[in-house]
Amino acid sequence: MKKDMKKYWGILGLLTVTIIWGGGFVASDIALETLSPFQIMAIRFFIAAVCMTILGGKQLRTIKKDEVKCGFLLGTALFAAFALQIIALQYTTPSKNAFLTATNVVFVPFIALVIYKKKIELRSLIGAGMAIVGAGVLSLQSDFSVNLGDGLTLLCAVGFAFQIFLTGEYVGRIRPSVLNFLQMTTACILSIVGLCLKREFDFAPSMESILAVVYLGVVSTTVCYLLQTVSQKYVDETKSAIILSMEAVFGTVFSVILLGESVTVRMIIGSALILSAVLVSEIQPKKKAKL
Repeated sequence: MKKDMKKYWGILGLLTVTIIWGGGFVASDIALETLSPFQIMAIRFFIAAVCMTILGGKQLRTIKKDEVKCGFLLGTALFAAFALQIIALQYTTPSKNAFLTATNVVFVPFIALVIYKKKIELRSLIGAGMAIVGAGVLSLQSDFSVNLGDGLTLLCAVGFAFQIFLTGEYVGRIRPSVLNFLQMTTACILSIVGLCLKREFDFAPSMESILAVVYLGVVSTTVCYLLQTVSQKYVDETKSAIILSMEAVFGTVFSVILLGESVTVRMIIGSALILSAVLVSEIQPKKKAKL
C-alpha cells in the first residue's frame, strides 16, 4: 500500500514538473521582450547554481576530479540545448518550440548507436519516422523550406537528447547534488561567456521579464530538477518519459491562454504526430509469458 502511494506521489510530482516546464516556454517568451537570450540564460543559471550550492551543502566540499569532468560535459550539453531553444523562440511560437523540443527522446537511441554501436529497436525507428513527419507538418513552408526558429529548435532537441543520455550515464556513479551543482554552474559560466562574446551589456528589463527569469531560475530549473530526481525514484523510466513528454501539451495550453496564440489544424496534426512518436518510442511491448 505504501509502495503504491509513493508511486502515485511520484507520478503527481512528475506531472507538476511537466506543468511547470510547460509554463517555462511562456516565461521565456515574456523574458525575451526586454532581455537578450544570453542575459536570460546567465541570470537563470546563476540563480539555479546559487540554489544548488545552498542545497548541496557539505557534499560540495569534496568534489572529485571525475565529477567535475562529468558535470562539465552535462552542463555544456544543457547550455547548448537551452541556448538553441531560447534563440529559436525569437523566430517561432512557444507551442511549436515546445512540441519540436519534445522530439528529444526520439534522438536518444541514435546517440547510443553512434557512441556504443547499440542496436536500434524497431519502435525507435518507427518513432523517429513519425517525429520527422510531424516536424514536417508543423514546420515546412509551402516551398518546403524550414523556418529558422523551427530548425534551431530541432537542433536544441538533439542537445537535450545528449543531456538525457549523459545523465543516464552519470547518475549511477555521481552524487545527484554534486552533478546538479556542476552542470548549472557550467551552464552559467558558458552563458556569461556567450553574453560577453555577443556584447549584450545593455540591461533594461521590465518587471514582467524579471519575474519571468526568476520563475525560470527558481521554479522551472531548481525546483523541477530536484522534484524530478525524487519522483523518478518511484516511477519507472518509461512512465517518466511519457509523463514528461506532456510538457509540450501544457506549453501549448499556456501559450493559447496567456499569449493568445492561435491553434491551426496543421499544428494539431503535427503536434499529435510528434506526441505519438514519443509514446511509440518509449512504450515497450509486454513480453509473452512462456508456457
